[in-house]
Amino acid sequence: MTASLPPIQFDQSGLDDEQLITLYDQLLLPRMIEEKMLKQLRQGVISKWFSGIGQEAIGVGCAAALHPDEFLFTMHRNLGVFTTREVPLERLFAQWQGKPGGFTQGRDRSFHFGSMEHKIVGMISHLGPQLALAAGVALRHKLMGEQKVSLAFTGDGGTSEGDFHEALNVAAVWQLPVIFVVENNGYGLSTPVREQYRCEQLSDRGVGYGMRSLTIDGNNVLEVFETVSTLARELRENPEPVLLECNTFRVRGHEEASGVKYVPKELIATWKARDPLENYGDFLESKGLLSAADRKKKEAAAKKKIEEGLRLAAEMPPVVASEEKELRDVFAPADIPVETAPTATEEIRFIDAITLALRQGMQRHDDLVLMGQDIADYGGVFKITDGFLKEFGAGRVRNTPLCESAIVGAGLGLSLAGGKAMVEMQFGDFVTCGFNQIVNNLAKLHYRWAQHADVTVRLPVGGGVGAGPYHSQTMEAWFTSVPGLKIVYPSTPEDAHGLLLTALDDHNPVLYFEHKALYRSLSGPVPTDYRLLPIGKARVARPGNELSVITYGMGVHWATEVAEAEGWDVEVLDLRSLAPLDYDAIRETVRKTNRVLVLHEASLTGGFGGELAAWIGEHCFEDLDAPVRRLASLDTPVPFAASLEEQYLPKERLPSVMQALLEY
Repeated sequence: MTASLPPIQFDQSGLDDEQLITLYDQLLLPRMIEEKMLKQLRQGVISKWFSGIGQEAIGVGCAAALHPDEFLFTMHRNLGVFTTREVPLERLFAQWQGKPGGFTQGRDRSFHFGSMEHKIVGMISHLGPQLALAAGVALRHKLMGEQKVSLAFTGDGGTSEGDFHEALNVAAVWQLPVIFVVENNGYGLSTPVREQYRCEQLSDRGVGYGMRSLTIDGNNVLEVFETVSTLARELRENPEPVLLECNTFRVRGHEEASGVKYVPKELIATWKARDPLENYGDFLESKGLLSAADRKKKEAAAKKKIEEGLRLAAEMPPVVASEEKELRDVFAPADIPVETAPTATEEIRFIDAITLALRQGMQRHDDLVLMGQDIADYGGVFKITDGFLKEFGAGRVRNTPLCESAIVGAGLGLSLAGGKAMVEMQFGDFVTCGFNQIVNNLAKLHYRWAQHADVTVRLPVGGGVGAGPYHSQTMEAWFTSVPGLKIVYPSTPEDAHGLLLTALDDHNPVLYFEHKALYRSLSGPVPTDYRLLPIGKARVARPGNELSVITYGMGVHWATEVAEAEGWDVEVLDLRSLAPLDYDAIRETVRKTNRVLVLHEASLTGGFGGELAAWIGEHCFEDLDAPVRRLASLDTPVPFAASLEEQYLPKERLPSVMQALLEY
């Protein structure tokens, strides 16, 4: 950014006097709150502060331009969005002080929260993911025929993240009514924009996605307000995404501890001369709408409002730690279905049970949208959704670009706006590209600010099909250590059907693992009606008295096959759900047989079996007559050649391990 900049040119653009003065009030309040927070930071009342002084015109102008029921997705320096939407100050102060009166009850800090009442969704520290959420909200508006837009903020540094590019691409392909606002404030922490991108201006990036793009003066509240107002009116009538770059500057550090020693002093001075509040106040004075005395009165009124908010926040009690409450709030409340006997069944394949559940789910939930690569016309690479496009329409059965992060994020945005989403990973291995959205957005949302995430992610996994290292993994252990995710792993057509229906019903994020090798090789009776199965309830797949094999997925069939071939008195416990886990069923089978083998297909080291074995050793030690054994695949990537894959998988080693435990 140059040190020589033109003065701000204000044009009231048809706004009446009252609107002009209201915008001044909306700029003043966040500025005065910031100045007070800087004092509170020095006093130790708050622990962190990301200053937006000098950038207020962007947040205020955007929030004032949208309708109150339109979603805004904020960043560090968008305090003006919260104050313009009239979020109670005492709740903001309680949030920053870590009190239970805040939006996250002391569980997260700063602007890492949302308020559905005010249609504001705050950021997570990873900067880029909220853009896809805004696209998902816009998708919901478009599907419902609502003339609304959503708006998401990001910074110049955030435009280097893959999430930025994925979100823009999806929004452009689907022509979604979303405004992506880039606050170009000169630095990504200490990295100047010349080291962030090579294009002349960031709005140029929109051209590559075929979307309209604009660059405006982000310190001019009237230009921001008028531009966003105009864009929003147009997008409500004719949905499309727009990239809006707002040039501004960060005159303080990224956060207060980092300082600004890396910024030339003359550059800071140049931008301070373009202060959005002072310049706009001077403009109103020149128009005869505001006097110096008026400005002092407004400052006094804002100060009084802030002090009252601080008083109310100070009266709030501190957070009291409660283990029960912390654990309870990880998940949104969900009705747990009672497992009942099916009224009528039909013999179908594992893959057909999944198709049946998806079809019944789509029929039951008219707000459910399926998203995934090639799932529409083509019916998916496994043909699970074949015919769905004709039956349910292109709005609800959506082919997606190859951008897993944006699609998971769009699913979450759809949920925020009142819908449901099922996201299919074409192969489970590709979930790595959506990992951040799953573990940091989906999983943590309800715990952080009591908002549910109604998203099911289907993951075709597993070896034995000669697909090699990138189409054969079973990666449940990547997620079992992440609180907030429900994880199911069915082994029979009946469970595949019932657990998927429950996942679609549940308001929590559910990862649904489905083994590819079972798709067309396994058939069984499946209820023809809408029968839910409880998540978190194991089943005894084969009763026995001498040894318990605790397993899931393909392991259920391996263990059953060996036990029956050898005539051994072995009980096979099918966990079905890995999170939550049925500890009662585990304890019961251990007490019954006194010998345990934990079996899974994923590689041994770091596999979920280690957690199972540890829990059994800790809680069932006195019931054991032998050491807990684990059996899993080799600690290598999944090989391609048949002989190598056979050696990799634990199936061939299973009989000898089971026999050794039985003879111990």
